[in-house]
Amino acid sequence: MDTTETQPAVEAPKPIQQTATLEPAVPCIQKKVLRGRKRVLMYLRKYLTILVGALIAAIGLEEFLIPNHVIDGGVVGLSIMASEVTDWPLGVFLVLFNAPFLFWGYKQIGKSFAIATTAAIICLSMWSAIFEPIPNVTEDVFLASIFGGIIDGIGVGLIMRAGGSLDGTEIVAIILDKRTVFTVGEIVMFMNLFILSGAGFLFGWDKAMYSLIAYFIISKMIDVVLKGLDESYAVMIVTTEHEAVSEALLHRLGRGVTMLHGAGGYSGEDREILYSVVTRLEVGKLKEVVLEEDPNAFVTINAVNDIIGGRVRKKAIH
Repeated sequence: MDTTETQPAVEAPKPIQQTATLEPAVPCIQKKVLRGRKRVLMYLRKYLTILVGALIAAIGLEEFLIPNHVIDGGVVGLSIMASEVTDWPLGVFLVLFNAPFLFWGYKQIGKSFAIATTAAIICLSMWSAIFEPIPNVTEDVFLASIFGGIIDGIGVGLIMRAGGSLDGTEIVAIILDKRTVFTVGEIVMFMNLFILSGAGFLFGWDKAMYSLIAYFIISKMIDVVLKGLDESYAVMIVTTEHEAVSEALLHRLGRGVTMLHGAGGYSGEDREILYSVVTRLEVGKLKEVVLEEDPNAFVTINAVNDIIGGRVRKKAIH
C-alpha cells in the first residue's frame, strides 16, 4: 500500500506592483523642481540687483563726487583718499580695505552676507574702472555733492536691499552693536567723523563740509530705497466692535484685515485684535474710520520697513 501523501502545489509568488508607490513620487519631484527654479530665480534677481546697484553707485562716485574731491563715508571714503594719494585705481583699495572686514563678517554674520558683499565690492571696482576715464558731469562742487549723493545713495540702497554691503565699517558696527551699548548708527557715525576729518586735511575743510552734505544725502537716499517713498505702517486695533471695524476698513479704506484672538491681561475676557497694514497717507483716515465704529478702541501704529505679499488691491478712500 502506497502511504505517500500528495503535497499541495506551491503557488508562484505574485509580482509586486510598484505603480502605486511610484505615482506619489511624481508630484514630489515636480515640487522639488519648482522649488529649485524659484531658488535660482531668487539668486539671479538678487545678484542682478547688486550689479545694477554697483553700476549706479559707480556713476555717482566717478562722475560727481570723486572728480570734485568729495568723498563718501566708511571704507569707500578711505579708498577714495588712498587712491588720490597713490594714484592707484579705486577698486584696488576697495578690495584691500574690505578684505579683513569681509572675513570677520563671514565668521560673525554669515556666509550669504559675505558672498553678497564680496560680489558688490567686485562689481563696484569693475564699474569704477569703466567710468573713471569718462569726463565728469559737473565742476560745481555743491551740485556734485547733491546729485552725486542722490545717485550714490540709490545704488548703495539697492545693494543693501539685496542683502549686501559696500562698507566694512557697517560690518564692524553690526558686530559691535551686540557687545556695546552703542547702536549701529552711532558707531558708523563715530567712525565717519574721523574719515571725514581726514578728508579735511587732504582736500581742504570746505571739501570736507561738502562731503558731510553728500554723506547726509546718501544716508537719506538709502532709507528711501530700503523703506520706499510711500511708507507703510502696521496697525493693531483692540475693539469690541471687531466685525463693524473690519468691514469699514475693507470697504471704506480698501485694506484687508487679519483677526487675532486674545484675552485681557487683567479681566481675562476674550477679545478680538485686528491687524492691518496701511500707507502713511491712510493713517489719518484709518483713525477716523475706527473711532466712528468704536470710540473706545485701542489702536497702536508702528512703521514697517518692508512688506512681502498679502497686499490688497488699493481702493478709493471714502
